[in-house]
Amino acid sequence: MATDELTSRLLDSAEGAPDSVIDVLHELLDDSAIESSAAPRSVAEAARLVGLSPHTLRYYEREGLVRPARDASGYREYAASDLRRLVFLTRMRLSGMTMRDLRRYIALVEQGPDTIPERRRIMLDQRDRITRQLRELTLALETTEYKLRVYGGHPDG
Repeated sequence: MATDELTSRLLDSAEGAPDSVIDVLHELLDDSAIESSAAPRSVAEAARLVGLSPHTLRYYEREGLVRPARDASGYREYAASDLRRLVFLTRMRLSGMTMRDLRRYIALVEQGPDTIPERRRIMLDQRDRITRQLRELTLALETTEYKLRVYGGHPDG
């Protein structure tokens, strides 16, 4: 699902009940946006659905982050699980997760449930980075709002 659409749906859900954002995200990633029963998607269709370029999808494949099946003609076929992984990768890259950390995380996922403690540690570290980024962005926003007030009154005007 494209970033703008995902963001809009999450923000809309947060207006009435902020605690439901995670539930909405799970719904979007697990069921409604990417149905498990849906037919496999081509590179172009997958790219459009998740808001990435076909070049980026191929890059993620070369990096071992996603491994779509191939049809009889050798064309990539992105299954629902591949699309959900692409959405995850997109969210993590947007949040600043390094390719090195993503490769490590995906390698652990593919090793199975025994790696859950290490995967959890990676996600806890990422949460800490995101929280720090949010604080820094909040400070930058406050600074911007201050300058807008200095330059002519209320920032919304």
